[in-house]
Amino acid sequence: MEETDRKKGISRGLAEALIVLQSVVYGFGDPISKIAFDVVPVYAMMSVRYSIAFAVCFLLFHKRIIKTIKTVPLRAWLIPGMCIGLSYLLNNVALAMTEATSVAFLRSMSVIITPALAFLIFRRRYRWQQLLAQILVLPGIYLLCVKGGLSGFGAGEAVALLAAALMAATLVLSQKYLEQVDPMSMTALQGGCSAVLALAGCVMFEGGIEMSQADGKVWAIILYLAIACTFLGYLMQNLALTGISERSVSLIQSLCPVMTAFFSLILLGERLSAAGVAGAAIIILCSLTEAWNWKTSSDDQKE
Repeated sequence: MEETDRKKGISRGLAEALIVLQSVVYGFGDPISKIAFDVVPVYAMMSVRYSIAFAVCFLLFHKRIIKTIKTVPLRAWLIPGMCIGLSYLLNNVALAMTEATSVAFLRSMSVIITPALAFLIFRRRYRWQQLLAQILVLPGIYLLCVKGGLSGFGAGEAVALLAAALMAATLVLSQKYLEQVDPMSMTALQGGCSAVLALAGCVMFEGGIEMSQADGKVWAIILYLAIACTFLGYLMQNLALTGISERSVSLIQSLCPVMTAFFSLILLGERLSAAGVAGAAIIILCSLTEAWNWKTSSDDQKE
């Protein structure tokens, strides 16, 4: 299904802007997450983060949520909810297990997995120019995140790669089920699924929520991750999926490592190498190429 065949949603320009903004929000969230993980356990922090996000969503959209649960088939929100919850949970577990650069590179593999899943599940085809941009972004991500070579492939890297596959499934399935579930309800229910999964992991692996070591700075980080990264991040993604394809969303999301590098420079004083700068330039170029390819495709169909 080409993007011009999609049901009416938000405009393409607004959809793209939302994913760019999401990348900025997540880019800031990555370096500050590492600060919190040095103080509180991973599952405990995720449990509190997602519970706060769901509480905010439910407070704002409780009427829509209740109506959705009553009238929409369970699979329409449970499947994408479980996928996104597992994806972000595993991503944060990977951050605690291995280097952030390796996690950033491997989770960005969703840019390739997404169109592959869309083809396998729904037989969606794309122009070769669009797929080329999708493939060429990988060297840019590699140069930016790895800067010369992965240190190895262990358990943390395997978890990060699984998180990327689950995010690809989230994008593909969310776009399908957003035809039945409104973006606000989908956001809230995805947040609820994320909270349940995090709480289960907290009980199983950490024996319960332990936040006694959290100071004011850590709580500020958790609130930012809950409101900006989870509530608004999920909502921006779901709104964008009503205007552009899951493939376009995954490609624009490859800007996230660029934003992470930018904020790491500001907050942590980490500077990019020449390879990192080259990688960032490739990612930005591929994102601009995607926008140009879509405009060309639209112009051709109008003639």
